[in-house]
Amino acid sequence: MKKLIIINGPNLNLLGKREPAIYGSHTFTEFLEEIKTKYPKIQLTYYQSNIEGELIDKLQEVGFSYDGIILNAAAYTHTSVGLGDAVKAIETPVVEVHISNTFAREEFRHQSFISPNARGVILGFGLQSYELAIQSFL
Repeated sequence: MKKLIIINGPNLNLLGKREPAIYGSHTFTEFLEEIKTKYPKIQLTYYQSNIEGELIDKLQEVGFSYDGIILNAAAYTHTSVGLGDAVKAIETPVVEVHISNTFAREEFRHQSFISPNARGVILGFGLQSYELAIQSFL
């Protein structure tokens, strides 16, 4: 059984409420239950934090024992050298995910400190981006 974790960064706890035109009206909890049902042979865990250091701690905690990490670092993608370094330091492959197409948004969102150290990047497909990342590990 594959052991995967989804790690979400700041403000993604507000999915379903936050800017529904960009992020949709589905909560992440609802989506997570659907995806767990769809992939019963995957041990899928979830972690979310609005705090950069906690995200780094979680990457270090799971980064040597999981089969894959799906990381949506949200705004920290564009600002956190520390998160990029954490992804580089661990052994578990990381797929960077974004719900929106970051290249269709503000210019500062075009930079990622995660991408150079990620196995791949999936963006712009809404919550479906997470499922595409799961499929990349199968």
